Amino acid sequence: MDTLFHISLPCNDVKATKSFYKNNIGATIGRYNNNWVDINLYGHQITFTNAGKFNFNNPNYVFEGKILPSFHFGVILEEKIWEIILNKLKSQKLNLVTQTTFLKGKPGEHTSFFIKDPNDYMIEFKCFGNSKEIFSK
Repeated sequence: MDTLFHISLPCNDVKATKSFYKNNIGATIGRYNNNWVDINLYGHQITFTNAGKFNFNNPNYVFEGKILPSFHFGVILEEKIWEIILNKLKSQKLNLVTQTTFLKGKPGEHTSFFIKDPNDYMIEFKCFGNSKEIFSK
């Protein structure tokens, strides 16, 4: 079995969260009820639990001249799948943030974009030119 990742996060509205991940991102929905939902994001489990308003007071940081959210999560995809999801989200006229290539010409070069979900979480979608460089220094 490949190692999978799980994270549980508070959300404002389970129904809106479920709809966004299914209809906008194209993720599949796992178990759910009125208070929580499991999202299958490319084989990784995200559980969103209805917790009402919350605030992480998350500042941004600068990397290679780009302002990035310090609190975010995401997935690393093969380039073809990354392009499909990018084009799907663009066609829905959703607000993509910081679509760029990082570490150009260096180990770990990758292309990335962010999108905000209904809970104000920033989701990063990455693809690496060479997947063996994901953890390169």
